[in-house]
Amino acid sequence: MSEIALAYIETPFLSVTSVVADAVLKAGDVRILGFEPTGAETIVIRLAARSIADLTAAIETAREVAASLGVKALTTAIARPEDPQFHLNDNPNTINPLYGGRDELRPADFPETRIMNTHQAIGILETQGLTAILQATDAMLKAANVELVGKEKIGAAYVTIIIRGDVAAVKAALDAGSQAVGDLGKLIAAHVIARPHEGLLKLLP
Repeated sequence: MSEIALAYIETPFLSVTSVVADAVLKAGDVRILGFEPTGAETIVIRLAARSIADLTAAIETAREVAASLGVKALTTAIARPEDPQFHLNDNPNTINPLYGGRDELRPADFPETRIMNTHQAIGILETQGLTAILQATDAMLKAANVELVGKEKIGAAYVTIIIRGDVAAVKAALDAGSQAVGDLGKLIAAHVIARPHEGLLKLLP
C-alpha cells in the first residue's frame, strides 16, 4: 500500500479501542500502524491510507462505534504528512517499567505463526485492578471451552485479558468472568469480536 495520509483516533480502554479498530479495518482500505497507550486510560490508534477520503470514512466509523459503546473518540486526519510521521513507532519497543505493559502495540511485535484463526471469536475482558482480572480469568477458563491468548496492561491499573474460541463459548466465558470481578476491582468492559480482522489480531498478545 502506497500510503499518503494518516489519522489518529484516541479512545478510552484497550477493550473499547480493540472493538473500534476492528470495525475501522473492516469498513475501509486502511492499515493500523499501531496502538499507543497514553499512560492513563486512553489509547491512540495510528491509521494510514492511500487517500484522505479513506481516512475520513474510517474516522466516521470510529466515532459511530465509540458512541455505541458509550464513549467519545477524539480524531484527526493529516493529508500528505511529513515522512517522519510515518515512522514514529519504528524504534524498538520497550516494556514500561511503571506498569509492565508495552509502550506501543504494533503489528511487528509477534511472529506470523502467532496470528490466530480469524474464524474464531475473541473475547476481551478489562478491569481496573490486577486481582480482579486474575479472578475473572480463572472463572472464564473454567466456564467454557476457551483458550487464554494473553494479557495486556496500559497503565493506571487497567488490565485486559484476551481469550479465543467459538462465539458461544467466548460469550459464556465473558459472562462468568464479568460476574467473578465482584468487589475485587472495577469491571471496565467485556466484548466479543466475531471473526476479528487480521490487522487487529497482529496487535494483540
